[in-house]
Amino acid sequence: MAKKIKTALISVYHKQGLDKIISELANLQVEIFSTGGTLNYINELGVEAQKIEDLTSYPSILGGRVKTLHPKVFGGILARRDNESDLAQMKEYQIPEIDLVIVDLYPFEETVQTGASDAEIIEKIDIGGISLIRAAAKNYKDVLIVSSKNQYNNLFEILSQSSGESTIEQRKHFAAQAFNVSSGYDTAIFNYFNAENKIEIFKHSQNNAKELRYGENPHQKAQFYGDFKKIFEQIHGKEISYNNLLDIDAAAGLISEFNETTFAVLKHNNPCGLACDQNLTEAWKKALAGDPISAFGGVLIANKEIDIETATEINKIFFEVIIAPSYKKDALEILQKKKNRIIIIQKEKGIKEKQFRTVLNGVLVQDKDLKLVSASDLKVATKLEPSATQIEELLFANKIVKHSKSNAIILTKNKQLFGGGQGQTSRVDALKQAIDKANNFDFDLTGAVMASDAFFPFADSVEIAHKAGINSVIQPGGSIKDKDTIEYCDNNNISMVFTGFRHFKH
Repeated sequence: MAKKIKTALISVYHKQGLDKIISELANLQVEIFSTGGTLNYINELGVEAQKIEDLTSYPSILGGRVKTLHPKVFGGILARRDNESDLAQMKEYQIPEIDLVIVDLYPFEETVQTGASDAEIIEKIDIGGISLIRAAAKNYKDVLIVSSKNQYNNLFEILSQSSGESTIEQRKHFAAQAFNVSSGYDTAIFNYFNAENKIEIFKHSQNNAKELRYGENPHQKAQFYGDFKKIFEQIHGKEISYNNLLDIDAAAGLISEFNETTFAVLKHNNPCGLACDQNLTEAWKKALAGDPISAFGGVLIANKEIDIETATEINKIFFEVIIAPSYKKDALEILQKKKNRIIIIQKEKGIKEKQFRTVLNGVLVQDKDLKLVSASDLKVATKLEPSATQIEELLFANKIVKHSKSNAIILTKNKQLFGGGQGQTSRVDALKQAIDKANNFDFDLTGAVMASDAFFPFADSVEIAHKAGINSVIQPGGSIKDKDTIEYCDNNNISMVFTGFRHFKH
């Protein structure tokens, strides 16, 4: 059923784009009620509007905390136009019908993000606005609710193309958007208060939906909910896919572990090449050497600006995505020669402290594994202590294994990934895969180190590693057969340290 807009209540925080709405309402001779700054804004446009105070006979009180909370306002919104009793009471109390409500909310989340004081944040909890939105949305059969500036264009179309008449389908759609706004707002407020109270309730709300081409596979639909542009800027290439986003997330988490000049290559969320070097081009060459086959179609990430020398080398292979904090102009010109190549600038780390995934008929939530193992965490388990150089290498390898799918083994030497075994059903299989990779790419494992994401249940892994040339090991420890592993190391001049921290990744 079509409804013509005759009256409107407008009270907004964000006024950008509102001018054309006001102008069109004036052209349609819609009676406007408004408050405070919005009223001044409307008047400055040369359009008449009535003060809410004149309707309610009450001024704005308590420093603006109470402006619209009044029966004459909410009665005009909630009255059912097909209910004789409602209409009789409207007439008795001289309450005008309100057909259109344009209200947004105080910027609560934005205020929290600025680091404002608790008092300032509390004042940004909207009361009147959220109540108006819910009331108008509830009565969508008779009232059109516009709860965000993002809906101004859609409203303008109704006003300009349909002479201010809205359909029931349109009003219900706007109501759904309004409840999305209100529920997301309340979730943000709850999570702010719950940061200290730790009530065991999972609430998460995310807007800015982006439709993706498809999910992991072409037959699966997919969307991304979040603000990608806050963390990254895509400056070239095709549209980012679902699988690209998973790899980008894995790459950003991995590179965040390193401060020195580092280049990494990832495939299916696993690091297949990584190296540190004072020279970025050399870091790239070493990273690529770790597994030049898997690097084909992979995701590249660096923590330093890409220069022309590095770009020239990178451009020799096919890859899907490259991420860096910045690019030299001439380097960018080289990388942009492939039109579909995704080139991204990373503006900030953007690492969340919580992670969750759907499981069965519920959701699993956990703290993200942000533990960065340092030398102070290490406990030497063997008679032979690792040298300072070995400790540095062990910590390097441990960073990589932390970001590898379990079961995972990482072999490194001179801060270069020599071989990785990832996503295997046994630790021995992961080790054998890592050794095979190192051998296939002609790496000499003599003097290399081994990192494991979890403890060794038996001594067989260190025995296999030792025969391949490994002379130092880092692992969490904690197996009931640690003594067997330690004994083998002691008998074969291998140093081993325990971190005390497992890094399963599934």
